[in-house]
Amino acid sequence: MKTIINTSNAPAPIGPYSQAVLANGFLYVSGQIPINPATGELTQSSIKDETEQVMRNLNAVLLEAGFEFTHILKSTIFLSDMDLFAEVNEVYGSYFESDFPARETVAVKGLPKGVNVEISVIAYKG
Repeated sequence: MKTIINTSNAPAPIGPYSQAVLANGFLYVSGQIPINPATGELTQSSIKDETEQVMRNLNAVLLEAGFEFTHILKSTIFLSDMDLFAEVNEVYGSYFESDFPARETVAVKGLPKGVNVEISVIAYKG
């Protein structure tokens, strides 16, 4: 059985997908981009600000499902340019204290709405 997770505290999906799906203790969170859910506007003043907004969006979806960053098993970071890696990594890393999730970071040709960073996660609470 699966449960669809949606919250108004994160951006609404911009396509035919859910913010997250919960199944058998696993939470699959769709990629989040730096849209401010309160305004619907993109946060693009700096890559650090973009990443902070992405992490806040992830947190909102996690909380809606009863999860926390400590429950994340794996994350995927998509970047518009690998030169942004260090700044994104700094912000991302500030959300974890230990037992870091598995992760890959890849540069892609383009991301939705022309943003520079998108992050998806898989979390587990059993």
